[in-house]
Amino acid sequence: MSRSGQSHILAIGGGSFRPTRRYGFIEASPLLRYGLDLTGQDRPRLGLVATAGGDSDEWLLKMYGAFAGWDVELSHLTVFPMPNVEDPRAWMLEQDMIYVSGGSVANLMALWRLHGYDEAFEEAWRSGVVLSGQSAGALCWHVGGNTDSFGPDLRVWAEGLGFLPYSCGVHYDSDPQRRTLLQKSVAAGELPDGYAADEGVGLHYVGTEFIQAVSVQPGGYAYRVEGDGAGGVKEFRIEPRLLTP
Repeated sequence: MSRSGQSHILAIGGGSFRPTRRYGFIEASPLLRYGLDLTGQDRPRLGLVATAGGDSDEWLLKMYGAFAGWDVELSHLTVFPMPNVEDPRAWMLEQDMIYVSGGSVANLMALWRLHGYDEAFEEAWRSGVVLSGQSAGALCWHVGGNTDSFGPDLRVWAEGLGFLPYSCGVHYDSDPQRRTLLQKSVAAGELPDGYAADEGVGLHYVGTEFIQAVSVQPGGYAYRVEGDGAGGVKEFRIEPRLLTP
């Protein structure tokens, strides 16, 4: 195992970036500082992936700008109209942390599998690259969750990479559909037991073990969601560690 010596995933429910006083600009939140600290590097190499948003040039530029003043070495990986690097697998293995943005998780997974990124991400994770992301970029590392990839009404989705053998809930306190559907899906056995995160909350896993939740939002929580074996569900609130601004 290289870099940090362990395999880390930081799955963020929402709030990786926040607006600044400058119109149209964003800044990275302490959630991403927490992820970068997991690399153990003084000047970590941070790879940005925006597949779920169609590799939007505008969003990639905003993410680059969001780290202004941070001591990081930034690069990115795209698939539209073709991969922007000669060897995507090598690019992944060169990073200390990879951040995957939100968007359509169904489209993201279809393209990753088409290009062989699923296997490359697993190799990077097992080699010690910190994997992180928000919304679609959080769901993808799990077995599944629910998604609006197919329309405004959420659907159960269980086509994730499955590095983490759990379901995942994102935007848990801001989208009223998500909590209800995740609980229903777990109760019915459509999804495995899992974890969920409010806006501004991240789920930190070492290997496949959930270690703790971290938050930049006072009053934000994480949750453990479990089937009760009788067609129902139990939800346990997890108090996160509050990160300093």
